[in-house]
Amino acid sequence: MKKTRCLALFGIVLMGCSDGANSENEESMRSVEIGDTSYDVPANPERVVTDYYAGELLAVDAEVVGATTTAFDNPFLEDQLASTENIGEPIDVERVLELDPDLIVVMYDDDLEQLREIAPTVYIPYNTATSIEGVTELFGSLMNNEEAAAEFLEGYEQEAREARAELEDHLNGDETFGLYEVTNQQELYVFGENFGRGGQVIYDALELPAPQSIAQDVMEEEDVLQLSREAIPEYAADVMFITSYDPEGSHQSLDFFVDSSVWQGLDAVENDRVVINDFDTFYPYDPISIRGQIPLFTEMIIDVNLNR
Repeated sequence: MKKTRCLALFGIVLMGCSDGANSENEESMRSVEIGDTSYDVPANPERVVTDYYAGELLAVDAEVVGATTTAFDNPFLEDQLASTENIGEPIDVERVLELDPDLIVVMYDDDLEQLREIAPTVYIPYNTATSIEGVTELFGSLMNNEEAAAEFLEGYEQEAREARAELEDHLNGDETFGLYEVTNQQELYVFGENFGRGGQVIYDALELPAPQSIAQDVMEEEDVLQLSREAIPEYAADVMFITSYDPEGSHQSLDFFVDSSVWQGLDAVENDRVVINDFDTFYPYDPISIRGQIPLFTEMIIDVNLNR
């Protein structure tokens, strides 16, 4: 007989109580280590809910039945999330309950206690693993599907090799590449390898070099650095990829930098080697997005025509 599983919030039992995991699933549990914490999880999870790890889970063939709103803004996940429920942002705990998950995986701990009343909940803080290899293997282990993780990484490595070979005739060998972002608050950031915006593609998959200033001051520190407008030349690359974070779509902050004399004096600007990228496409850093960004960056680098 199945157990009825309800969640009480503030002393009130939510409507829509769901059937709990069947006895087979309850008995078939295993222990996984995430950092310094051990979690008891289903041996083979069948219904997974997550906040920000949809791409990581889908990369290892997990059945993601619920994810937060951000996942649905990711163009690389659109098809795979067609039957996935949007659980809101922040998480709507009652909606999670209605989905009857057997595993919940979260990046943030805001609702941990309530979520643990619904199903085994694994808390994986941001940057627990950084490289695409480390992230994919971590989630492959969590989902008890190391085979899917290995298959995904094999495909990634093959596509990366092919992209590097395609670029050989389009590189002079001494160009540097940088990733930057302008926010709607007139802030400018430069990024390293592990902060999204395509860092894993440029510096890992394509093995392209950053300027020495970025390598030392960004990659060896926190992988992100805020710049003043006056400091831009010090961190400018030969090829500069810019994302503009502006939810309202006015991009006035981007204009603030682009129209400045400092910006106009950059070699990358004078040589037409600045590329403005879509935020939703290049912000994501899950394995599926990284893999999907490889051909996009390859095409952009060819288009800037470094050999002219």
